[in-house]
Amino acid sequence: MALYAIGDLHLSLGSDKPMDFFGGDWNNYVEKIAEGFSALGPDDVCVLCGDSSWGASLEESLADFLFIENLPGKKILLKGNHDYWWTTVAKMKSFFASNGISTIDILNNNCFFYKGAAICGTRGWIMEPGTLTPHNEKITAREAGRLRTSLQAAGDAAVKLCFLHYPPRYRELAGKEIIAAIQESGVKKCWYGHLHGKGRQFAINGEIDGIVYEMVSADAVNFTPRRIM
Repeated sequence: MALYAIGDLHLSLGSDKPMDFFGGDWNNYVEKIAEGFSALGPDDVCVLCGDSSWGASLEESLADFLFIENLPGKKILLKGNHDYWWTTVAKMKSFFASNGISTIDILNNNCFFYKGAAICGTRGWIMEPGTLTPHNEKITAREAGRLRTSLQAAGDAAVKLCFLHYPPRYRELAGKEIIAAIQESGVKKCWYGHLHGKGRQFAINGEIDGIVYEMVSADAVNFTPRRIM
């Protein structure tokens, strides 16, 4: 058994937003994802750090979910900024069950356990230059609260692992409330997605203030899940 992470699959098998449009690394990306997951076994676990499907609804995303279902291992999904299909946990689980999807679960105000480690996380939020508005500050506070709820659900787990969609640090700015939630809980490692192309130059990869950050956007890891433990 092993634990993996990858973000931003941006599947579009039931909608019309294929990432092949961007060319480069994204050419034939669906095939690359399938190949990347081929190294996983049925007992492995992979955290998908948001932006899994371009579908505007659960129904429109069904083909993408079935593709993910057929990838090896168990998959744990958290919300990304383009997951427009996202709804209540009850509705998502009901939809999965009614469509025979059994290897996908949802990370939202909860946590999962793997070999004594707690898998915690939330979407997060990004504060770019010029966006320090009361609305964005409210969203940041809400996401920090959701992360705290997830981390608290881990209880006395010896190791707490944090997964986000948005990077908690970006350019010269930092999501202070989200970082505080990470630090308060004793988390030492955090994985995130979201950044692509030229935006990757702003990625934080390495240790800052005792926390190791690692980006796992699909195109940054060559569409192959990154092994965590």
